[in-house]
Amino acid sequence: MPNIKSQKKRVITNDKKRLANASQKTKIKTAIKAVLSAVEANDKDAATKAYAEASKQLDRSITSNIHHKNYVSRQKARLAKAVNAVK
Repeated sequence: MPNIKSQKKRVITNDKKRLANASQKTKIKTAIKAVLSAVEANDKDAATKAYAEASKQLDRSITSNIHHKNYVSRQKARLAKAVNAVK
């Protein structure tokens, strides 16, 4: 535990940011799973809507420095490929 006042404050802000990032990561994982489950159920409409939401969440994670742009691009491409495969 730090003794310096500014470092004590920094520990608190780091904890807040860690919890916020964890929450956003969980939302993204849930959105991705929603797309994959809709694809597995062969529901094109639900998969398309879920993909739009997942895409939005992934894009938001770039701007808040949670994920790298290449990771987001790869995930979106993978999900789009799965959604397009549904007939």
